[in-house]
Amino acid sequence: MKRVLIVGAGKGGTALLKLLNQMDRMEVVAVTDINPEAPGLLLAETYGIATDRRWEDWIHKEIDIVIEATGEEEVFDEILEARSHSTVVIPGSVAYVTAELLEEKETLVQKLKQQTENQHLILNSIHDGMIVIDAKGKVSFINKSAERIVEKDKSDIVGESVNEIIPASRLPQILTSRTEEVNQKLTLENGKKVITTRIPMIGEDQKIIGAYAVFKDITEVVNLAEEITDLKEVKTMLEAIIHSSDEAISVVDENGSGLMINPAYTRITGLSEKEIVGKPATVDISEGESMHMKVLRTRRAVRGVRMKVGPAKKDVLVNVAPVIVDGKLKGSVGVLHDVSEIQALTSELKRARQIIRSLEAKYTFDDIIGDSSEMTLALEQAKVGARTPASVLLRGESGTGKELFAHAIHNESKRRHNKFIRVNCAAIAESLLESELFGYEDGAFSGAKRGGKKGLFEEANNGSIFLDEIGELTLPMQAKLLRVLQENEIIRVGGTKPVHVDVRVIAATNINLEKAIMNKNFREDLYYRLNRLPIYIPPLRERKGDVGLLTEHLIQKLNEDYGRHVTAVSEEAFRRLEDYDWPGNVRELENIIGRAMIYMENMEDTIKAEHLPRLNKEPTVDGSMDHGTAWLGETLQQAVDEYEKKMLADAYRSHDFNKTQTAKALGISIRNLYYKLEKYKLDKSSMQNFS
Repeated sequence: MKRVLIVGAGKGGTALLKLLNQMDRMEVVAVTDINPEAPGLLLAETYGIATDRRWEDWIHKEIDIVIEATGEEEVFDEILEARSHSTVVIPGSVAYVTAELLEEKETLVQKLKQQTENQHLILNSIHDGMIVIDAKGKVSFINKSAERIVEKDKSDIVGESVNEIIPASRLPQILTSRTEEVNQKLTLENGKKVITTRIPMIGEDQKIIGAYAVFKDITEVVNLAEEITDLKEVKTMLEAIIHSSDEAISVVDENGSGLMINPAYTRITGLSEKEIVGKPATVDISEGESMHMKVLRTRRAVRGVRMKVGPAKKDVLVNVAPVIVDGKLKGSVGVLHDVSEIQALTSELKRARQIIRSLEAKYTFDDIIGDSSEMTLALEQAKVGARTPASVLLRGESGTGKELFAHAIHNESKRRHNKFIRVNCAAIAESLLESELFGYEDGAFSGAKRGGKKGLFEEANNGSIFLDEIGELTLPMQAKLLRVLQENEIIRVGGTKPVHVDVRVIAATNINLEKAIMNKNFREDLYYRLNRLPIYIPPLRERKGDVGLLTEHLIQKLNEDYGRHVTAVSEEAFRRLEDYDWPGNVRELENIIGRAMIYMENMEDTIKAEHLPRLNKEPTVDGSMDHGTAWLGETLQQAVDEYEKKMLADAYRSHDFNKTQTAKALGISIRNLYYKLEKYKLDKSSMQNFS
């Protein structure tokens, strides 16, 4: 390293100091000047270099080079005279020229740096990526967009082979071919898709000095194009589904203009696509409010609304739901159901239910509603009975649910996979009951089926038979039933050969069997055979706490039966239901809830007190509450007429004397209503005094 002494700290000396201070092979030992304010002295102090006013004090301190920057010949000559032979002295003129050149160089360097920075700023601000390689295939530059696209940092890229950064890059081939490649597709390792243009860089001597690539990320564009294609496919698929559906469907936009209907819609309404699409949502309605427009206003779905549509005024039920995308209402979709078809299907369903109920037990313990202590006890007893083969006697008032218990006991027993036969002992004529229960042989009586017929006990073999209203059996039939229970065999009518049967008997009655035994109307021995496992089902008045659960369950059931959407009972209405003693038990509660739902308007979803019929409690002679009516000596027809007149008056008044609504609620024709109002002399004026 050369030791340097700078004599003179003016402009030239200062420039030389800046230059030499940046050189590793030069060490400026000191800077001298007779002017203590010279800029070079101040700069030297910032560099930590010694300063002095006398150069003579430094000339003999192993100085290799002395730069005379004062520009004075006398100083130069003195230095030459005083230096050692190994010290080189550079005159001030040379130092001045050198300083000028260095300053000019510095200016050019600054301009070059500024231009380079501007170029980098421009290249880094463009959205397209850019990569530059040198003649050896090493990356010399990469802009920020390229960093983002390849998902790598500049520090990990510059100086590396381009093939290590982008293995599929063809920039090295461009160095050889010296030919441009324009708008070429390329998929990067990170899955991004780009369009790239590759250009060689050729110097003035036609020598290749590198190449660069400019590329655009088209991943989003490609994905968007694929999404659009997918959306078109989904749209086509949805249209195909809608058009192939048997449900009548209509779609409108957010303004209520028709967008689409399917052939089933045309079949029901009689309106073509040309008459609906692009037209207001009200164009198809003959009677009623447009549910499409209501849904668009409220943004809430509607269900089960009845109206008439099309030129033929087709009676339909309508369900409409809003179409909301990202919180924005885009339209609504409606589905129409032909009421006549629904009625036909309902009739078929009822017939099917009747057939099924005659062959198997439909209900389980889960279908028995109630969590009161009284009902819990009955359920526990029934579950115990289901696990034993013993006969079960269900006791309770009419309408308490004895048949449900019989179904549940069978379904919980080991016989659940075999038949469950139901017999109402009071509903079959005495002359037919024996042949129905035990069957008959060929020729047993006139009109008997050829070959004979199995009885219900044989049909229920290995299963269960439910004998409802067992207390209505005659004494002879009781004796024959006792034989079946004791011997497990029956004898057909007209036959002599016993037939073995394995049947679990579940009996039910609402009469006092003990009193019937005292009156000689029921066999005591049969009573003991049946009463091995008695289960008492409490009436509803003894378990008022279950009214809420039962009401909720019945509303759900009747919603399905009636096609309604009732969801709740008002507090006042519920208090009335709880205060009533329910002489007809659960069956009466179902009747009352059903009648209330009939009185409700289609759009109402809460049962209110005004929807309920009157729930009267009439005091008896002893002051207790009795749900029957004492006979006043009138004939049956007179009693029926009086009851019908009162019911007509109640319904007429409840519907504000609207005859159409009253007839609809009572389930009779308007013509029939007019006849009955005339028969009982009921009109609005007379009703005000009628109670």
